[in-house]
Amino acid sequence: MTDMLLTLISAALINNFVLQWPLGIDPLLQATREPGAERRQVHALGIATTCLMLVSCVLSYALYHYLLEPFALTSLRLFVLLPLSVLLINPILNLLSRGFPQLPFSGLWPLLLGNAGVLGLALLSTQDDKGLGYTTALSLGAGLGFWLVLSLFSDLRQRTLTNDVPLPFRGLPIELISAGLMAVAFLGFTGLIKT
Repeated sequence: MTDMLLTLISAALINNFVLQWPLGIDPLLQATREPGAERRQVHALGIATTCLMLVSCVLSYALYHYLLEPFALTSLRLFVLLPLSVLLINPILNLLSRGFPQLPFSGLWPLLLGNAGVLGLALLSTQDDKGLGYTTALSLGAGLGFWLVLSLFSDLRQRTLTNDVPLPFRGLPIELISAGLMAVAFLGFTGLIKT
């Protein structure tokens, strides 16, 4: 139980998939810039990505270890896991839109499709057989870490919109600089968990 909790915290803070491993930074930079709708879209994207990572990673683990490994088809894991993560997007978005009708899940399909963190996490979970509990904790921690970074980045984006930013740095340049500074700030969590 302690190992799963440490894995979850490590995936969310220390080895963040967006900041430490540049996986899934595309949805971070393509979020809407409308101040009123951005907060709801950030939470919708965070919930959807966390659910997609969790379901996709657990199913990828099961497919890899119970179907591909016994039949010696491990070299086909990319060709099995990529369509799996793509096929899970619509059902997850439909379930979430029924569960949370106040959040805008309708335009998130392209952002989830372009999220390399989902496929990267699924491939990472198949490398070492550390168990289904480890895979579940890793995927949940990665999703929560993505949601945390997305929320922090949204707040930072709102602050840069209201502040006086020099003309050459407006837009994408200041967002990339901000993402780099957030990655440096998250490096402070490196010594949090010692093995």
